[in-house]
Amino acid sequence: MNVYEGCGTAVTVNGQALDPCLDVVNHSPTGFAWGYGGSGPSQLALAIMVHEFGRDLSKHPQHYQDFKWAFVARFPDTFTLTSKEIFSWTIRHDPTEGDNAD
Repeated sequence: MNVYEGCGTAVTVNGQALDPCLDVVNHSPTGFAWGYGGSGPSQLALAIMVHEFGRDLSKHPQHYQDFKWAFVARFPDTFTLTSKEIFSWTIRHDPTEGDNAD
């Protein structure tokens, strides 16, 4: 299970820096942010979704934006999020996507 933690402007997954995946979609070259609905939160939502589900977003190109509004835009100053929480939301949001869960 992956554990995502955010503090300040740093986000880690299992204690390692989370790849911003700027090569997939470049919303925010200045880094991650959360607690609102802007470009930094879009980049964070994208990076988490790519880390959990892979780089091919063609099946659900807006999925990470929905995830942003459900989670990232609501995160407090520091946060912890697990794969279990992500998969639970994903299954409710799109039941066919839950087939990728471990």
